[in-house]
Amino acid sequence: MSPHGFDLDLTRPAMNGVYFVSAGDLDRLARAAAREQLQVCRTDLAGCHGKDELLRRLAASLQLPATFGHNWDALADCLRDLGWMPAWGYVLLFDHADQLLQAAEADYNILLGILDDAATFGGEHDMPWFACLALPDGAFDEHPAA
Repeated sequence: MSPHGFDLDLTRPAMNGVYFVSAGDLDRLARAAAREQLQVCRTDLAGCHGKDELLRRLAASLQLPATFGHNWDALADCLRDLGWMPAWGYVLLFDHADQLLQAAEADYNILLGILDDAATFGGEHDMPWFACLALPDGAFDEHPAA
């Protein structure tokens, strides 16, 4: 976000989605979300090498219910229905997303699909729902904005 001067309005469900940001943006996004009384969940993916570790980390950071099934379908269901964490909107922040991408690209891509689906579902229910994944600053230099 910051390399292109784009500020995300976290209160607008029409902007729901999955965003790639620099690591420095995560704290700013967390503060903005807290100001708007949105639920903020932060997950550090440093050293995360695949699905099992990812699901464990998400279970902890999202405080998933004890009934969480530790599989992709259960994660998708939980992210669509965050009833155990009542809020008018949600912002999920992921540190070191590149490490999961490098270690387990297929799992990373599945996670992106699940996050995108949950953001779409939130938008259909007029609820702010954002996922922001931090990539190294150099990642933005590789793919400059058009």
